[in-house]
Parts: sequence; structure tokens; C-alpha cells
Amino acid sequence: MIKMTQESKMGEYMNRSRHKKEQEGAPVFKVREADVLRAVSQWLALKRIPHWRQNSGALKNAHGQLVRFGKKDSADFTGIDPKTGRRLEIECKAPGEKLRESQRQFLDMINRCCGVGVCVHSVEELEERLKEAGII
Repeated sequence: MIKMTQESKMGEYMNRSRHKKEQEGAPVFKVREADVLRAVSQWLALKRIPHWRQNSGALKNAHGQLVRFGKKDSADFTGIDPKTGRRLEIECKAPGEKLRESQRQFLDMINRCCGVGVCVHSVEELEERLKEAGII
């Protein structure tokens, strides 16, 4: 029988430098937004829901000019309901984080226009929201 060490329980995907120790000494991992984004993308791919990442922001080009890309406050993922063709917008947040008002307005606009716009903090929450919307 293989003895499980604390390191093997953490899983290969966890970076040891990311964990903090509680007073009892047990490792505690802070779930970041990047973790939620990765998990949501993998889950959508497993469910064969067409989707793509929507980045937005700004960078300086080689000449030092600021170049903006993407629509400000758009959701993290855009997708298509494979059954009906409805637009799907998914904003991912780390547990405990909240939407900015402008992000809420964007998702509300998508919902008003017969699309599905949701904010999720986990794959479980995404699954629940997509069941409510009739996508899965």
C-alpha cells in the first residue's frame, strides 16, 4: 500500500509556494481567479460547449503607444449554447469576489437580449447556472 504524504495530497497542479499554513499547520490554498478560469474552460470543453476566452485591457507597443484590446467589462468567456445557438457569457471570479457594477450591467444586457450571462466562482456554480438556463 502506498502511503500518501501531504505533498502528494496537494496534487501536481498546486504550486507549493502558494499555500499558507493555518495555526494547526494544515496547508490552506487560496483559490485564485486564474484557477477558476482554467477549471471553467476545461469543464466547458468536456461538456462540448463552444467557447473562447475574451481578454481585454491595454499594452504598450514597440513605439510606447498604448494599444487597447477587447471590450471593457466584457465577460471572461464567450460561448454558444449548442442546443439553441444563444449567446453565452461567463464572468469568473475568485471565491468571495464580487462583480463591478459595469460588469453586472454587461451581463444584464446579455440576459435582456435573450442570451445567458452569468458570474461564477466555481465549476459547480457554473453547472447550476447552466442547468437553470436549460443549456445542460
